[in-house]
Amino acid sequence: MSSSSIPTQLVSPTSSRSVTETVNGSHKFVIQGYSLAKGMGIGKHIASDNFTVGGYQWAIYFYPDGKNPEDNSTYVSVFIALASEGTDVRALFELTLVDQSGKGKHKVHSHFERSLESGPYTLKYRGSMWGYKRFFRRALLETSDYLKDDCLKINCTVGVVVSATDCPRLHSIQVPESDIGEHFGMLLENVESSDVTFHVAGEKFHAHKLVLAARSPIFRSKFFEGLEADKQEIVINDLEPKVFKAMLHFIYRDSLTEDVDVTGSGTSCMSSVSDTLVAKLLAAADRYGLERLRLMCESHLCKDISVNSVAKILALADQYHATELKAVCLKFAAENLAAVMRSDGFEYLKENCPSLQSELLRTVAGCEEDCSSGGGKSRSVWAQLSDGGDTNGRRVRQRT
Repeated sequence: MSSSSIPTQLVSPTSSRSVTETVNGSHKFVIQGYSLAKGMGIGKHIASDNFTVGGYQWAIYFYPDGKNPEDNSTYVSVFIALASEGTDVRALFELTLVDQSGKGKHKVHSHFERSLESGPYTLKYRGSMWGYKRFFRRALLETSDYLKDDCLKINCTVGVVVSATDCPRLHSIQVPESDIGEHFGMLLENVESSDVTFHVAGEKFHAHKLVLAARSPIFRSKFFEGLEADKQEIVINDLEPKVFKAMLHFIYRDSLTEDVDVTGSGTSCMSSVSDTLVAKLLAAADRYGLERLRLMCESHLCKDISVNSVAKILALADQYHATELKAVCLKFAAENLAAVMRSDGFEYLKENCPSLQSELLRTVAGCEEDCSSGGGKSRSVWAQLSDGGDTNGRRVRQRT
């Protein structure tokens, strides 16, 4: 057979596609007390909290006296800064000064939805910034609708440029999210299949020993190693019915009840923190060894940390071994020490949790070692906390 008669084997062509797009995220920055921020100095800024977009940390810097010495504080400056490690991070930005009159006449500087001659902006390294030295003339700003009740609102959008190669597949099968929680939730509602009944302050709750034992080491010990192994009815004296019900919901469904979201928000008053459902659920998680539930409660309480509530939340975190929440509270209190020391919560801490006051001392010292090599401020704060003085050097009378 001649070579010309050998059939040619056909190979299916392959393909791929490169997709470049932006991963977008936004942050709202409220600057309360604008008039008090003025005069802090040219080149000095107020920073927003860090926010994450596209795997990088970002922050908004507002300069009430401007960034450029040559402008002699004629303008306010606003910049978006790369706050995490990164090299040649390409991004689009948008800064919006919000019109608070309701007319919608916002001042917007945006890279989005327009052609950029040289492409997206490139930030070379951590600390690189994009923004405007002459963002707004200060005299005009102070008589405009952008300033209301001594407050400014700045919205920021960052679009991080990412590229990926898409290799199409001939077939794909979508797998839905796990519904095991729904099925176990139905099991909880099925009274007939239960093998244990809990009596909690006059209310009955039906459950299943195997499920409880699988989720909680305390229940496992009770049902399979302790004296309650043969009991079908158990009295619970250390939890309220609504707390026990929320704990059962978590055990079966691996989620929190809607009641936790409602009662666990906006509890900045110190006296109300420990009365919330989420705080009581944290205690239950500690009591029954439910580590994931404990962490969920920590996450919720973390959102309510403020100058007035941090001391009480810190005490709860310490009492119920919520280590991550405790660390956040200590750091927040150390960074906002002057305000915290003037709060009723700090008095509560001194009177009821002296060991936590010592831990706060060490946290303050650690924070200030990071911020200052001189050490003078650190020594003064140690003295203030140790002898009961406040941040202005005045002596505070100790309660007896």
